[in-house]
Amino acid sequence: MAGADSPSTALRRRDLCTRGIRLVGKMRSDVIDLLDTYVERQGLDASASVAAVEGVPPAAVERWDEQTGTQRLLENLAAYRAFRALLAQMLEEQREQLGEAGAALGRALAAVLLQVSAFTYHLEELLRLESRSPPSEEGDGPPPRPPLSLFEQKLRGLGVLRELAQWALRSARDLRQLAKPSPGTGSAPGLAESP
Repeated sequence: MAGADSPSTALRRRDLCTRGIRLVGKMRSDVIDLLDTYVERQGLDASASVAAVEGVPPAAVERWDEQTGTQRLLENLAAYRAFRALLAQMLEEQREQLGEAGAALGRALAAVLLQVSAFTYHLEELLRLESRSPPSEEGDGPPPRPPLSLFEQKLRGLGVLRELAQWALRSARDLRQLAKPSPGTGSAPGLAESP
């Protein structure tokens, strides 16, 4: 519970949240750049309408302010684990489709995949700090799907990158909320109870 946090735990949480905010800020910037490259390289219209990406919870959530810190962390963790699987799949598809011609796009995708993996680990560390073991990865990630056409793969990739950019915004907001001291306690809001 937050009221029982030691000063070192509160400082560690604040430090992890601050570093996480910087990480998702950099990630979002890189994803926005990657989106531009991806749209151009894939020959897509930047304003193309894309369906929701299966396996990734939407970044937009009703009653965000009513969520506990633990709920925020667990939703973020589920989303970034799914993004890690989807980006790895996209990277493999890019290598098959574009070969050496898509090397720059492949490097950019690999860099974002690395950032997503690092942030996933970061979220797991925050959960451990709160004496919660991160859930196992069984069943995380996108559900198995029938093979997609090349165009469907391109559109799914566009949707993944757009949703990842939205999640980066939400994650920064969630971490800012977690880093806020609770009134009267000087520590972050309780992760197990409602704020």
